[in-house]
Amino acid sequence: MFGIDAVEASQNCERDGETWACGRDAAAALGAIVEGGNLQCESRDVDRYGRVVAVCTRDGRDIGRAMVRMGLAVALPEFSRDYIVDEEAARSRKVGIWAGSFQTPKDFRATDPATVQNERAMLAEQRARKEANDREAARSFSEQTRASVYYRNCREARAAGVTPLYRGQPGYGEHMDGDGDGIACEPYRGRR
Repeated sequence: MFGIDAVEASQNCERDGETWACGRDAAAALGAIVEGGNLQCESRDVDRYGRVVAVCTRDGRDIGRAMVRMGLAVALPEFSRDYIVDEEAARSRKVGIWAGSFQTPKDFRATDPATVQNERAMLAEQRARKEANDREAARSFSEQTRASVYYRNCREARAAGVTPLYRGQPGYGEHMDGDGDGIACEPYRGRR
C-alpha cells in the first residue's frame, strides 16, 4: 500500500517483555478490514518488483490509515505525508507495535533470510520478464523491418549500399541468391 509499511507476516515484535507475533496479527487485521466490503484501489506507483503500489479503500475507509492507526504499520513520509498524524496518534496511545519494541519492516526484510531470498526471487523474476519483453520487442521489430525492406534485384540492393545481403537480414531474398549459399548479391568472382 502506498505511503505505509506494514510489519511483515513472519515478523515478531516485543511487548510486555514477551515475543509477540505482530506480523501474524497485522495480516489478520488487514484480512478483517477488507473482508466483505467494496474495495477500490488507486494506483500511485510501481515498486522495483513491478508490483502496483496503491491507496486502497474499503467502503470509503482508507485501509492504510486504518493499519497505521492500529499500530500495525508505519508511515513512510518520504512517499506520502498522509499518514504521519495517524502514526503519531498510535505512538502516543502505545497501540500495536508502539506498545513495545520492534524492527521497522524495512530493517526486518533486510535481515530475515526468507524475506531476502523471496526478494531476490522477485527481482530475478522481474529481470526475466523484462528480458523476455525486450526479446519479444526486438523480434517484432526485426520481423517488421524484414517485411518492410524488399529489393527487386541486386542492382537495387547495391544502389542502397547494403550488399552483400545474408540470409536473415532485412532485404535478403532467395531470388537474389543465385548459388543458394545464403549470401545474396555477393561480388562476382569469376572462374578460377
